[in-house]
Amino acid sequence: MASALNPTDSAPGAHPEQQYLDLMRHIWDHGSERVDRTGIGTRSVFGATLRFDLADGAMPLLTTKRVYWKTATREMLWFLTGETNIRPLVLQGVKIWNEWPHARYVEETGDELALDDFVQRIADDEAFAKQWGDLGPVYGKQWVDWPTYRYRKDGLFEQGEGINQVAQVVDSLRNNPGSRRHIIEGWNVAEVDRMALPPCHKTYQFHVADGRLNCALYQRSCDVALGLPFNLWSAALLQRMLAQQTDLEPGELVWMGGDTHLYLNHEHLITQQLSREPQGSPTLEILRRPDSIFGYRIEDFVVHNYTPQAPIKAPVAV
Repeated sequence: MASALNPTDSAPGAHPEQQYLDLMRHIWDHGSERVDRTGIGTRSVFGATLRFDLADGAMPLLTTKRVYWKTATREMLWFLTGETNIRPLVLQGVKIWNEWPHARYVEETGDELALDDFVQRIADDEAFAKQWGDLGPVYGKQWVDWPTYRYRKDGLFEQGEGINQVAQVVDSLRNNPGSRRHIIEGWNVAEVDRMALPPCHKTYQFHVADGRLNCALYQRSCDVALGLPFNLWSAALLQRMLAQQTDLEPGELVWMGGDTHLYLNHEHLITQQLSREPQGSPTLEILRRPDSIFGYRIEDFVVHNYTPQAPIKAPVAV
């Protein structure tokens, strides 16, 4: 029988997606009911692990509902630019970050502008987007431009050159693959309060063994129904890109969750998804190797053998 918090103990030969479904079922049936930041309420467990082998192009792309992998890919490429304003995403039709700046706009101005109208203004008005579309120093800023400070002779501090953690990891994987310091960290304690949402998928560590690149992702907070399908895809995508850039084969993705939860208002999604069976084995092909980890484009990625079941909509908790 599968361990309660480690569904990877599922029966030998089970579809890799089954561990995700087992985790969802366990949280819904046995999780502790808690009042959360959003006021919606969750059922939650603490400490969960999922493992996926990425050999032969395999990807943790759920089939029991459609996951919009191109949206998740566009978000990952946006992270790698260091951008923190939603406008580049909005112009690509990516909606996943819209609610947070919209909520701030309504709260600070008192203008009950509808979300769709707010997003359209972000797209149409660059000045409006600059004022209201920024999320603060979220993921990409920390990944490629972690701030540093210098102590001046007059006793004051000034900002120094930012640290590009992603570039450093590429360099260390190439030149010191046995290192235990291949880490990308998003949790900057000094800047958490300035972020629209503190990083959930906060710490990535990479490990090289037998010519394969493994990745461990620690996620402090995880919305299993809506967030985790994106998080798994994105982590595996980053791992695949790094492997290509460092002449390694993709290895195992190990996902670890802290507060791992389901929202109480997602019952219809959970019930419907748990009634479905995984099907097929999606794979990812990267068509081009750019000169840099920062040079990938959306058209570089093609997914094969993906025949998911219908999408299941549910509200995002802000």
